[in-house]
Amino acid sequence: MIRARVLAFVIIVSAATASVSADVRSDQRVKFQLGGAIGKLVNMFGGKGAREGVTSTVAVKGDRKATMSDSTGQIIDLAEEKIYDLDIRKKTYKVTTFAELRKQMEEAKREAGKNAREQASEAGDKPTEKDPNAKEYEVDFDVKNTPETRTINSFSTTKSVVTVTVREKGKTLDQSGGLVMATDMWMTASAPSTKDLTDFDLRYAQKLYGPVVAGASAQDMAMAMAMYPQMKPALDKMRAEGGKLSGTAILTEVKMEAVPPGTASQTAAAPPPPEEPKKRGLGGMLGGLKKMAEGAETRNSGKPERAVIMTTSIEMLKLTTDVDAASVALPAGFTQSK
Repeated sequence: MIRARVLAFVIIVSAATASVSADVRSDQRVKFQLGGAIGKLVNMFGGKGAREGVTSTVAVKGDRKATMSDSTGQIIDLAEEKIYDLDIRKKTYKVTTFAELRKQMEEAKREAGKNAREQASEAGDKPTEKDPNAKEYEVDFDVKNTPETRTINSFSTTKSVVTVTVREKGKTLDQSGGLVMATDMWMTASAPSTKDLTDFDLRYAQKLYGPVVAGASAQDMAMAMAMYPQMKPALDKMRAEGGKLSGTAILTEVKMEAVPPGTASQTAAAPPPPEEPKKRGLGGMLGGLKKMAEGAETRNSGKPERAVIMTTSIEMLKLTTDVDAASVALPAGFTQSK
């Protein structure tokens, strides 16, 4: 099982170049939700974290980044190329090297691709083969600074909207279909910069490979990337062009949508919020899953619809540049588990 939570965020928008100019510490709340039937299933068993998000403290000092919540923690060391995953309650930790994580991510991606091919085969679709004349994609990037203002956690912010569109080369989104990633960023100039957080995430992503999303495990990303290969150019474009924004993002909300041909003008329905789990027996649980599957089948039997792949958000609750070595070190009394 892949233990490491890859928390390099798609809004590496302010990290066009890598640097470690100053340390920073942030208290933040992260929410991540997959769309579709899979997302509903995850949310059903995701507990309080899926409904309300996970609040954690993130600190960066030099080549180390520590992310700590009430029950779990993670320390990433770029110099050692190691990830320490902590069980706060048991006071234990496990170590994963970057090489091991790369291997696990590749395996997860291959497995997700295999499952997607098997599902396509069962549905009667022809298996896709490597085609030298395969479609080429173009990526559009748009930034709009709006006049909207909002006070968030005592910070006065203004809204910027970043839209990344992936479509077939030479065709419009409506003609070819594709992928749209919309990011609402509530920016302020009156807070310590989070550039070091995004710089660290960029260096981490470069040491591993490919794009990752906050709150998503490597399994989540492998599954989504296998189903929607257009995600990679969208995230790469976001990273490359994001330096056009200035200030600190106090709240960032991302929605990624799959757009079939002819649906560019549609508005995708937002994923329903995770519900409070109901106490019911195994029969009731299986009945609920059956109903969910039947509902998805009914929706998929009609005309193509624009669909949400995933949503994620990061809310900065507190920011400070007061970071000591203990903030990114293994806590005292923790022992390594096998």
